[in-house]
Amino acid sequence: MAKTLKITSRNASYQQWQALLTNRTKRQRAGEFLVQGVRPITLAVQYGWTIRALLHPYGQGLSRWGRDLLDQVDATRVLLAPELMRELGGKDDESPEMLAVVELPEDRLDRLPERADLLVVVFDRPTTPGNIGTLVRSADAFGATGVVITGHAADPYDPKAVRASTGSLFATPVVRVATHREVVDWVSDLRVRDLPVEIVGTDEHGEVDVADYDLTGPRVVLVGNETHGLSAAWRDAADRTVRIPITGAASSLNAAAAGTVVLYEAARQRARR
Repeated sequence: MAKTLKITSRNASYQQWQALLTNRTKRQRAGEFLVQGVRPITLAVQYGWTIRALLHPYGQGLSRWGRDLLDQVDATRVLLAPELMRELGGKDDESPEMLAVVELPEDRLDRLPERADLLVVVFDRPTTPGNIGTLVRSADAFGATGVVITGHAADPYDPKAVRASTGSLFATPVVRVATHREVVDWVSDLRVRDLPVEIVGTDEHGEVDVADYDLTGPRVVLVGNETHGLSAAWRDAADRTVRIPITGAASSLNAAAAGTVVLYEAARQRARR
């Protein structure tokens, strides 16, 4: 049976959880991150993520969802002072019903399903956590098999990224890698095993309109940094670059928005096969 703790002060455990909200290094060192919200926590449980602790305010009743969650999940139960819950939840006027301390998954490319309909989106050096979460949400919505974050980038487990994903982070594998070379080598290995993966870059000066390019086969779609676009190394690695036709005064699309457009086009083409 899971143990129960009661915490009324800003002790070491509380300070550790608070650090998970703002300190990427401490998240990585502890191997965990903090999640709030009914949908994200529900999806984390549904998709088999390891829940280390469930925090809820003592002296306050739980909804049916909260009671069922405590019955279902074998994790440390923490009764936390309401004011401390408010601090962790970032709300001055109310405490969140539940917070979950969730174990970080390993960053391994073999977590991405190896399938004939493979559709992986690579986000190159994103600087904004919200953009990562938005792109993960789009990847989930349009049937992508995974998201890869490359280079020096914002953290997909930052609270802003988790919140922007609205829980899709738990349904779609997200893997961080240090360099583009790891992805290129992974693609080469898939090709050796007879999976004809193509690497497709996105660029406002791409060679062909995205709607005119075949996205029905196994594809790795590249989305560049919000300011600088794709790195030179990724441009060299791409088999083809596609562009999104735009009109009006806008000179370009937000990186996450551009990735969403390409993912939608891939889903549209695949649905018509």
